[in-house]
Amino acid sequence: MTVIQKEKKIRFYILIGLIVVIGIVFIFKLGQLQLADNEFIERARSSAIYQNIIYPPRGLIYDRNKKLLTHNEPIYDLEFTYHQLSPDMDTLKFCQLLGIDLDYFKENIEKDWSHSRYSKHLPTTFLKMVSPETFAVFQEHLFEFPGFEFTLRNVRSYPHQHAAHILGYISEVNREIIDSQKGVYNSGDYYGASGVERIYEPELRGNKGIHFILKDNLGRYVGPFSNRMLDSSAVSGKNHMATIDLEIQAYAEELLRNKKGSVVAIEPSTGEVLVMASSPGYDPNKLTIKMGRGDAFLELVRDSLNPLFNRGIQAKYPPGSIFKPILALVALQEEILTVRKHYTCQGAYYYRNSRWGCEAGPGTRNVSRAIQQSCNSFFYQTYRDILEREGFNKPELGLKVLNDYLNQFGLGKRLGIDLHGESPGYVPNNEFYRRLYASEGGRWYSTYTLSNAIGQGELDLTTLQMANLVAALANRGHYFTPHLIKGVMNPDGNVIPYPRKKHVIAIDPQHFEVVIDAMESSISAGSGRMANIPGLKVCGKTGTSQNPHGENHSVFFAFAPKDDPQIAIAVYVENAGWGSSFAAPIAGLIIEKYLNKEISVGRQWIENRMMESNLLLNP
Repeated sequence: MTVIQKEKKIRFYILIGLIVVIGIVFIFKLGQLQLADNEFIERARSSAIYQNIIYPPRGLIYDRNKKLLTHNEPIYDLEFTYHQLSPDMDTLKFCQLLGIDLDYFKENIEKDWSHSRYSKHLPTTFLKMVSPETFAVFQEHLFEFPGFEFTLRNVRSYPHQHAAHILGYISEVNREIIDSQKGVYNSGDYYGASGVERIYEPELRGNKGIHFILKDNLGRYVGPFSNRMLDSSAVSGKNHMATIDLEIQAYAEELLRNKKGSVVAIEPSTGEVLVMASSPGYDPNKLTIKMGRGDAFLELVRDSLNPLFNRGIQAKYPPGSIFKPILALVALQEEILTVRKHYTCQGAYYYRNSRWGCEAGPGTRNVSRAIQQSCNSFFYQTYRDILEREGFNKPELGLKVLNDYLNQFGLGKRLGIDLHGESPGYVPNNEFYRRLYASEGGRWYSTYTLSNAIGQGELDLTTLQMANLVAALANRGHYFTPHLIKGVMNPDGNVIPYPRKKHVIAIDPQHFEVVIDAMESSISAGSGRMANIPGLKVCGKTGTSQNPHGENHSVFFAFAPKDDPQIAIAVYVENAGWGSSFAAPIAGLIIEKYLNKEISVGRQWIENRMMESNLLLNP
């Protein structure tokens, strides 16, 4: 064998060796992809196995009398599998059946198929939120459009027009929610975005089911995967009972129509919220999941009256004279006042060259008469006595004692109601006044803050806090955390209640009786007469909150009956004048409607006047 032949033979073996090595490398890589590479496995599986998500019905919400507050309404998403589309489909007819134009069709049928979120052999959403009516018509012609199919969803609808701020609304999840709750939501899912729908979302949403099905490489159905052994059924959300009385809620909203303000009513013995009405409000059906919902939401956002704003828990108001019974309780407990102690009012309160007016007029009064007649001078002096307990130059010590009691009543903090966005209100403290009077070296005195004595000044409360205050009065020294959901409803209609916390106020019961007797007199023979109901002992207090920018605000709180309290209520009507003008009549009507089921003939004129009044004409 020549040298040339030997070289050729060596090169041949080298070439064969290279081919073998390359083949081994390819085989190894292919095995690695198929057996060890998860991404490859998932891609292969997705092309053969499709997860059909089964959406559960959302848990229903009932009022305290088992009247439905929410419905579940079917809505359909139209999906398409690109590889199954017919090139001969009647596009014009397709668009007419769905009420869309050709531009919309082209925009939604052509996707960026190179993107990982799309696949030509898997379903892709074409049109969301198809109404049941459109679905019914299109379904008859569905066979004409191969590659298209519907996915059934359930969304909220409402059998009434009330309690929008309580119930809230449903929205589509965003990327932040999907990422924060791994495995719970997928793109296109809906969740409770506000109201009790948001707070109780985990219980209301239920659990999705999954059906695994086999499809060929063109996306055509082959059959169930693994004999359905891996399938799971959807689990419906849990039904809940709300605490509100729908009939009284609707009545309160009607009384607030054409006014700005809020009503909150609580059952004192449980902390259950019977009514939470905010005006102006909106029909909850405006924000159901449907075509055009975005425009409806934008309209509400742009409304200058701010109907999305829940004035019951978000607005902060000076409480006015309804603060006087609370100040009296603190002074009685701290022995600043006794039932026999009197102050003389000269028609105003004077300090050096300053004068603070008093609408009660001149007279000598004890605590009972001062509450009944709402004497400003009496409470200015009481407030000073509390703050100056350690001397005129040490108001910080007295203010701390006062604020400790106010904190026990739930003021200056969130009460913890089951709604998002509750304001804590505001109770001014020593740090606040040190900053406010920094130009004077941080020194301040009780006379600088006298307006707080009558619920003005820097003190701000929510209507919920005002209602909770009077519930604590009704209970003679305790309250339960206010709440809007009683608990989960079993299929048999029984309720498993959520636990609620009791809060005890360190004031002796006998002091409450003094104040409550005075509040009864305020209704029967004082400024609260418009809330006086024949046959019922109502205890309450009017307030007029000064408004430097226009008409004063009308304020009132009360509870009834006196000896067996079943309802505690606070009403705040903006720009409505005296507490006796609007807040007291509205509260009295709601109390009467709730306890007696109807308005007596002799008081229907009050109802007519409240219903017909339009305070929005003269803001």
